[in-house]
Amino acid sequence: MTQMNALFALGEQQIAVRDLVRRVAREKVAPRAAEIDATAEYPQDMFDLLNELGLFLLPFPESYGGADDLLSGCVAVEELGRVCYNTAYILFMQWLPIGAIIGGGTAEQKDRYLPDLAAGRTRGAFSLTESQSGSDVSGIKTRAVRDGAGYRISGNKIWCTNAAKSDFVLVAAKVDGADKAGINFFIVPTDTPGFEIGRKEDKSGARGVPSNPLFLDNVVVGEEQRIGPEGDGFRCVVEALNSSRPIVAARGVGLAQGAIDHATDFISTRRAFGRTVSDFQGIRWMIADMEIQTEAARQLTYRAATMVDAGITGQAMAKAAAIAKTFSSDTAMKVATDAVQLFGAAGISAEYPIGRYFRDAKVLQIIEGTNQIQRNLIARTILGREQEARS
Repeated sequence: MTQMNALFALGEQQIAVRDLVRRVAREKVAPRAAEIDATAEYPQDMFDLLNELGLFLLPFPESYGGADDLLSGCVAVEELGRVCYNTAYILFMQWLPIGAIIGGGTAEQKDRYLPDLAAGRTRGAFSLTESQSGSDVSGIKTRAVRDGAGYRISGNKIWCTNAAKSDFVLVAAKVDGADKAGINFFIVPTDTPGFEIGRKEDKSGARGVPSNPLFLDNVVVGEEQRIGPEGDGFRCVVEALNSSRPIVAARGVGLAQGAIDHATDFISTRRAFGRTVSDFQGIRWMIADMEIQTEAARQLTYRAATMVDAGITGQAMAKAAAIAKTFSSDTAMKVATDAVQLFGAAGISAEYPIGRYFRDAKVLQIIEGTNQIQRNLIARTILGREQEARS
């Protein structure tokens, strides 16, 4: 084994996590997956199961009782996503605010919020996107205006996942009209006066974890609720997002592997022209390509997670995380599309699960930074920033 391969090979701890989660996923999560998708109801029983297994602790610092092991977290998410994307999503959503608070929070904020998140006593959400700006972070209009010892926040957000189930939301706002560098995130309890959660979106995929718009009307927060130094909080949170992006990639690997599982089971039990469908060479080549792509995505994901665990930050981490997220979610879409094709007419029937993988994979190409944005980030690490056009 080469030195590079050894860097992100699974160790005993990751293998133990994988085997445990794989067994639980098959026995307890898989039987619920179709119902969660069909009803679009939040699966509280799955949240409780993940908490009972202690999975919320995996990426936490050891000082807060965690394992400080993002690679194990990716393995767990992959195994859950293999049978139920929504349950894997719940695990990610519990970790997302953790990363932001660890990355930019004060010691007091960490002591206040991390223990309850780790124990599953509280839940959080992360809100950046706005209708007029989408991927253009610098275009957000939500403002945090100084008011004595605190701030008044006003603005609207869209697609805030998990807000309806959360105790607080990390809300991005420009401080006193500053530019992109002046963006901070604020910890806003969901029961704060002036904070309103809008109607749940009816999504095509990721249906079990709700996404809602947010409306903030002169929401008062204290200075102790601001993450990072005033006007410089965005950078540290973006670093935390880069560190969490391998978990997003792991969801893609899980989706792809699950689609392969369903497709191979289906073609191995169907016959056409006197032969089992899985014996046709064209079909076998499709399965081989699906496996090649998925294994490549898995290795890129494990590599990025290992870099996080090794303490690598900055441009190198951002590039590795973007590559993993982009390739894994594109692979999930490609593999799920091919799997639907292998199912034939059954692939577009709600009676079979493969359509769920197709819909969830498309969501993953868009959320947590669209793949076009990820490609821009990757290109900048190679070519530098784009130059303004000259007349």
